[in-house]
Amino acid sequence: MNFKKLKDIFLAIFKWVSICVLIGFFSGSASAFFLVSLEFVTQFRIQHDWIIWFLPIGGLLIGFFYYYWGESVVKGNNLLLEEYENPKEVIPFKMAPLVLLGTLLTHLFGGSAGREGTAVQMGVAIADQFTKIFNLNNSERKTLIILGISSGFASVFGTPLAGAIFALEVVYFSKINFKSIVLSLLVAFAAYFTVELWQVKHTHYSISVVPEFSLITLFYTSIIGILSGLAALLFSRSTHFWSSFFSKTINFPPLRPFIGGIILAIAIAGFGFTKFSGLGVPVIVDSFSNASPWYDFLLKILFTGFTLGAGFKGGEVTPLFFVGAALGSALSLIIPMPIAFLAGLGFVAVFSGATHTPIACTIMGMELFGIGPGIFLAIACTIAYFSSGSVGIYKSQIVKGAKYKLYQKLQRKELENL
Repeated sequence: MNFKKLKDIFLAIFKWVSICVLIGFFSGSASAFFLVSLEFVTQFRIQHDWIIWFLPIGGLLIGFFYYYWGESVVKGNNLLLEEYENPKEVIPFKMAPLVLLGTLLTHLFGGSAGREGTAVQMGVAIADQFTKIFNLNNSERKTLIILGISSGFASVFGTPLAGAIFALEVVYFSKINFKSIVLSLLVAFAAYFTVELWQVKHTHYSISVVPEFSLITLFYTSIIGILSGLAALLFSRSTHFWSSFFSKTINFPPLRPFIGGIILAIAIAGFGFTKFSGLGVPVIVDSFSNASPWYDFLLKILFTGFTLGAGFKGGEVTPLFFVGAALGSALSLIIPMPIAFLAGLGFVAVFSGATHTPIACTIMGMELFGIGPGIFLAIACTIAYFSSGSVGIYKSQIVKGAKYKLYQKLQRKELENL
C-alpha cells in the first residue's frame, strides 16, 4: 500500500471521527438543554395546573410557527426518513428550534406527547449541516442522517447502544454498511457522554425480580408480546386517524391545534385527566410497583394520538413506554408474575411493535433493566414486532426484514385463495 493511499485512509478516518465528535457534542448539548427545559415546563404545569386551559393558545402559536416558518419541516421524523430514502435537500437547521419550541409549548400547556421526536429532529438538523461544510455526496448524507438519529435518541434516553441500533434499524438494515455501524456507535456514545458532561440525569427503572426460565414463563411472555403488538397497532392507527381527521376537516393548519387544544383542555382539566398530560413519567415509574387500572393504557393512546394528530409537537416513544408499562402492570392482576417484570416487558415491547425495531428495543431493555430479563425482553419485542401490523408510527418508514417477508407470503396466499 503506497503512502498516498495510507494518507487518504487516515484523512477519511479523521474526517468522520471529527464529524461524529462534533455531532455528538452539539446534539448531546441540544438534548441536555431540551431535557432541562422540559423538566422546568413540566414542573411549572404541575404546580400551576390552571395553565392547561391555555392549551388552545399554545396550539395556535405552534400552528402559526409551522404555517409561516416551518412548512418545509412540518413532516418531522417522516421527513428524515424520506430524505434518507431519496436524498434531495439538506434538512433546514430551523427544524431544530421549531420542534424544540413546539414541544416545550405542548408540554407547558399539558398536551400528551413525548420527547424522542424532538431530540431526533434536532440531531438530524444539526448533523445534516455538515453536508455543506464537508461537501458530502448523497451517500454520505445518508450516513449523516443515521448519525443524527443515533445521537438524538441516545442522548435523550441515556441508552447509547439502543440509540445506535435504533438509527440503523429504523432505516432498515439492508442498506447499511459497516462504516455506518461503527460511526453510529461512536456518535451515540459521544452524545451520551455529552449529556453526562452537562450533568443532566435520566429516569431510572428497575426489574428487581426476574422469573426463572420455564414454559409457563415463556407462555406469559408471549401473551405480553401479542397484546403489546396490538396496543402498538392501536397507537399507530390512532395517531394516523386523528392526523387525517384534522387535515380533512380543518383547512387552515393553525386552527387544527387550536381546536384540538380546546377539546383537550376540557377533557384534561375539566374532567380530571391530568395524569395523561405530558410525558407521564411518574405514572410509568409507579406502574413498576403498583398495578395500573386496565383503562390507563387506552386513555394514553387516545390522548397522545389526539394531541399529535391535532398538530402539537413532541414524540411518540415515551407515551409508548407509558402504554406498554401500564398494560403490563394491569395484566399483573391476572398473570401471576412480578409487576415490575410485566411492566418492563410491555415498556419495550409496545415500542418495538410501533417502530418495527425489535433489536434496538431489546437492547434498550437490557440497558435500562439489566441483562437478567434479556431473553424475555427479546421474545416479547419480537412477538410484538410481528403482531403489530405493517404500519407503524412513522408513515414514511419502509418496513423490511422478517416482517416484510412474512406479510408478502400472507398476501400471496390470500391472492391464491381468491
